[in-house]
Amino acid sequence: MTIIDSLVKTNNTKIIMLVLDGLGGLPNDFNGKTELEQAVTPHLDNIAKEGVLGQVIPVQTGVTPGSGPAHLALFGYDPLNVDIGRGILEAYGVGMQVREKDVAIRGNFCTVDKNGIVTDRRAGRITDEMAKPLVKLLAEIKIDGLSIDIRHVNQYRFAMVLRGDGLSANLDDTDPQEIGVRTLDPKPNSESAKHTADLIKKWIVEARQVLGGYENANMVTLRGYSHNPGLKSFGERYQLSAGCVAVYPMYRGIARLVGMETIEFDGVSPVDQFSTGKRVINSNDYDFLFVHVKQTDSYGEDGNYDKKVNAIEEVDKAISTLMQANPDVLVVTGDHSTPSRMQAHSWHPVPFLLWAPETVRQDQANQFGETECLSGGLGTMHAKDIMSMILAHSGRLKKYGA
Repeated sequence: MTIIDSLVKTNNTKIIMLVLDGLGGLPNDFNGKTELEQAVTPHLDNIAKEGVLGQVIPVQTGVTPGSGPAHLALFGYDPLNVDIGRGILEAYGVGMQVREKDVAIRGNFCTVDKNGIVTDRRAGRITDEMAKPLVKLLAEIKIDGLSIDIRHVNQYRFAMVLRGDGLSANLDDTDPQEIGVRTLDPKPNSESAKHTADLIKKWIVEARQVLGGYENANMVTLRGYSHNPGLKSFGERYQLSAGCVAVYPMYRGIARLVGMETIEFDGVSPVDQFSTGKRVINSNDYDFLFVHVKQTDSYGEDGNYDKKVNAIEEVDKAISTLMQANPDVLVVTGDHSTPSRMQAHSWHPVPFLLWAPETVRQDQANQFGETECLSGGLGTMHAKDIMSMILAHSGRLKKYGA
């Protein structure tokens, strides 16, 4: 329990947290602007003028975060004190249950050559239609001592939950994080994890045989081994009725893990998401809404500067719909930076925008971008402190002390 938990009080204010995954970038060589600075964003810029800017350190200075700990930090959980792997997020995202002694794993299809060398870590981002039959093949694999639940997640991703005696999540990932090398063994990091490592090795051998006849998606990598951390729910901590609008299962999964309700909707675009957000906020079903947009991160990882710019512009075109929900507090930020120049997550601080017309102390910002955020009125803060900022501006914190 933190000091913030003890100060929380109820109020009738409405809060929206809009997370553009991998939002932060680096200047491009030909124009010296990040993707966010290059994007034409008149609506976000206007919101920035009415609000205040800053930048956020997801985990710790210089540390490149994964999506799991980065989102936990945004929700006010200290990512350095909560042990969470991506596996449980993927599992929760597709409705799988993970009990205390189960092990959840995130799986990727990948492509290897005849010598077992990885040529594509994401199997060409195969379609759902191609991946689902392959997951069914993997589901037929039987390993003595294991009960295995496996489900397709999205494109090349799948989730596994292992059940059995004496299982451990203390293993290394098998994804080498680069091409031109072999996949890794699930190396145990403790004596108690050796049994689990041996079982998973047997499963990997079977998976390679099952998939070996395919040109793409002919091998798998496993990562994010995790148990259920048993977190205190978001609603209990902050006395908020919280909902989540997200397309990708993993982000619905982390919302469920902290006790948010996931909201079903049709479509995948920011317009679809923001229309849903407007509807559920105006219906008074929720007083906190987490809205997650994935495309900014995907294009950053692909190294596609122009498409990341376009994805940000699509958000800007649609955000007026979200503003029609009339929130008392709106936060726009990312979970981490994913510069297209690096084609990966990075340690760089993330742009942060706070709009709260009744309580905000405006700065001199004219544009929502990294350079403006660097000199913004909020300065640099850690992501785990964002919720206290949100709660304060929404009138949901009592005074501390006499």
